[in-house]
Amino acid sequence: MDYSEKLSHVAVLGAAGKMGSGILLLTALEMFEQSTLPENKDKLFLLDAIDLSPEALKGLRNYLTAQARKNAEKKTVWLRSIYSNREDLIENEEIIEQYVQDVLAQVCFTTRIESAYAAHLVFEAASENPDLKIRLFRQIDSNSSVKPWFLTNTSSIPITYLNDNANLDGRIIGFHFYNPPAIQKLAELISAPATLPELTEFSLHFASRLRKIVVRSNDVAGFIGNGHFMRDLLFAASKVKELTDKFTTSQAVYIIDKISRDYLVRPMGIFQLTDYVGVDVCSYILGVMNRFIPGKGLHSALVEELLSMGIKGGQYSDGSQKDGIFRYQKGAITAVYEPSTKEYIPINDIAQVCEPWLGELPAEWKGWKQVMRIENRELHLANHYASVRNSGNNGARLAVEYAEYAASVARELVSDGVAASTDDVNTVMMTGFFHSHGPVNNY
Repeated sequence: MDYSEKLSHVAVLGAAGKMGSGILLLTALEMFEQSTLPENKDKLFLLDAIDLSPEALKGLRNYLTAQARKNAEKKTVWLRSIYSNREDLIENEEIIEQYVQDVLAQVCFTTRIESAYAAHLVFEAASENPDLKIRLFRQIDSNSSVKPWFLTNTSSIPITYLNDNANLDGRIIGFHFYNPPAIQKLAELISAPATLPELTEFSLHFASRLRKIVVRSNDVAGFIGNGHFMRDLLFAASKVKELTDKFTTSQAVYIIDKISRDYLVRPMGIFQLTDYVGVDVCSYILGVMNRFIPGKGLHSALVEELLSMGIKGGQYSDGSQKDGIFRYQKGAITAVYEPSTKEYIPINDIAQVCEPWLGELPAEWKGWKQVMRIENRELHLANHYASVRNSGNNGARLAVEYAEYAASVARELVSDGVAASTDDVNTVMMTGFFHSHGPVNNY
């Protein structure tokens, strides 16, 4: 069965979720392009959007409609060629609306998992729960006559474990999109030793069609992205604990978040990123990694304490940030949660205490947005880190320690057989997490 035939019937599980909706959109657009090829003119393309929530599916339809229209507006010349035999379509707006209708016509919005029983491909974007994923795979596979291929969006669960426990005989691969899938350029591809070579080949071709940058990860829990991010979070939490002999927890969190954001020139500090992903999600990922990589101490008392107090973070359906470790107003941090009093402390009050202790940033310091626009970014970053090392104040000292730890984690991922090279780790952190530089560099 060739590429377009595999794409002729696809199911997306968890289609209305944050990740599933983007996967569905990208798949729908690619399926439409395949349907326009001369050799496919008589072929039916069907995409099952499966989710538990009927209300969420309504929102998904609206999202898909809006995004298909945006995509069409960028491709009017191509669309005119596609619809050149339609004399009734004259104006660009008419062609765009026809395209939107045709993309949506491929999609069946449903709460019934039974729709996936006839699919050739199943994209799975359910919650990061091994037992749930295995149950879904088993149900579909045992009721299917076509022996489908499964592409799981897991960011941490070993593919071998899913394959063996769902009895899939190598018909599964890890295809980890980064959030949001429709925008993020990175995809981690994780083949288990048993994964069928033709499934890997298909996945690489699909990723290239979506114009994704692919980094291959070996089948170790957490893979490259979360393998680094979770250890980064654990290091940050350990520094918070060390600082609580001088500061409150909220003050220590402020300090380490500022170090990881400003000194290391990242778009978010480590704790803001944890809020973005979700404190509960990070806890679950750590639990998975700790289960499959015993003896590494992949557990955080701080994360569990915050979670026990109802501090979850995450995002609303419109993409806005929920309160978590920080309180937010229009995306800006306004306060930090203090576990000892179970209240949010205004950010200005905390800054007044912490900033004098941290000391001044280097005189030539620029924030992440500015740095990403600099033509000779490498030279600027080299000068920045030289100034940090020469400073010697408390903030600079912590920043050097943090940067050295991040580099050691990248090397550990290579020595542990997770990543093929530190260049792959750098690519994941720069492309998937938008860091201004990789953890291993010459600065």
